[in-house]
Amino acid sequence: MTERRAILSGSTFEEQIGYARAVVDGDWVHVSGTTGFDYSTMTISDDVVAQAEQCLENIESALTEAGSTFADVVRVRYLFPDRDDFEPCWPVLRGRFGPVRPAATMLVCGLADPRMKIEIEVYARRR
Repeated sequence: MTERRAILSGSTFEEQIGYARAVVDGDWVHVSGTTGFDYSTMTISDDVVAQAEQCLENIESALTEAGSTFADVVRVRYLFPDRDDFEPCWPVLRGRFGPVRPAATMLVCGLADPRMKIEIEVYARRR
């Protein structure tokens, strides 16, 4: 039987909405759209680059718990309410994904909370 388990971050959103930060399903790790909230304090920076850095820290925690790393990421999606916020984040994103070169998509769309300036979701294959 294929292993399937949920990974929770402690975000209040997971409980309120009914989802997991990530789901491990066999060799695959599906990380939910992750924002720049610091889940220990449920605070979020006003700066998009700081939010991107926090998103990546949150994603790294989920990947680690799943037995995976950024090196295992095969797809990433970036969601931005303001397309002008994408380019300032490139150096931070390149720092984690540049060596890996996953398939990537950037979408401009509204996010659940007006304080959110970026959301990132990833799919990784455990080795």
